[in-house]
Amino acid sequence: MSEWIDVAPADNLPPGSWLTLDLNGEEIAVFNVQGNYYAVENICSHDGGLLTGGKLEDHQVICPRHGARFSILTGEAMSPPAYEPIATFPTRLESGMVQIKDNRWG
Repeated sequence: MSEWIDVAPADNLPPGSWLTLDLNGEEIAVFNVQGNYYAVENICSHDGGLLTGGKLEDHQVICPRHGARFSILTGEAMSPPAYEPIATFPTRLESGMVQIKDNRWG
């Protein structure tokens, strides 16, 4: 998939908030950090649990199960027990709509 997908109107995703959506059977979390939008795979690479529900500190989401931290900028695992990264997705704001794009498959 290489098309931009509407997530939500920007007014529905104020700074400090997040939401999830299903993108072709994969759960994606979209965050608004100080007016900037970031999208990541919503699955911890350590044990497969959901990342949302955990705390967001600066540009890191903390897995609520075991405390692994992931950068929402790069997907990098920032602390044990996770060592593998999670997928990230390009985001943009287009005509007041937050959009994401899954460009992993071309």
